[in-house]
Amino acid sequence: MPDYKLIYFNMRGRAEIIRYLFAYLDIKYEDHRIEQADWPEIKSTLPFGKIPILEVDGLILHQSLAIARYLTRNTDLAGKTATEQCQADAIVDTLDDFMSCFPWAEKNQEVKNQVFNELLTQEAPRLLQDLETYLGDKEWFIGNSVTWADFYWDICSTTLLVFKPDLLDSHPRLRTLRKKVQAIPAIANWIQRRPQTKL
Repeated sequence: MPDYKLIYFNMRGRAEIIRYLFAYLDIKYEDHRIEQADWPEIKSTLPFGKIPILEVDGLILHQSLAIARYLTRNTDLAGKTATEQCQADAIVDTLDDFMSCFPWAEKNQEVKNQVFNELLTQEAPRLLQDLETYLGDKEWFIGNSVTWADFYWDICSTTLLVFKPDLLDSHPRLRTLRKKVQAIPAIANWIQRRPQTKL
């Protein structure tokens, strides 16, 4: 088994999908959380200057979704067929496109609040309706078992609900999917013991 070290801030953020996968797949790793004050010094030492990164026996992998695909490869979490894998990737990319629209690093709080509000009230409803239609009467987004797309939905929606607690009030199927993910024993255990952070 390789030696894994995940490096990210003390928050869920972009590293949480990796943590979910490690928890579900029962893979041991070092969850190394850095302080914001230490980031400038660490940033200058990294290829592409971004985190999370995953050290695998000392080799640095970057980009959270690329790392997630690496960890799910050859597991049913990626999807059981090439078509299911494409579908799972598409749901993840759709969610990530939306999450990437938010100005997370904006320093001007007034500007930040305005953009967040516009995205959550004007753009989110259409995305949520599309996701609920795609889910339909199925238990999971893709096929007949959980994939990392379901994990990513839970992670992204958890963050969005911090800013708009009523976001899913009219989307019962999407709420049910969140509950199903969070009830998976390995995920439930991780949620219970992870550091409690806002994001």
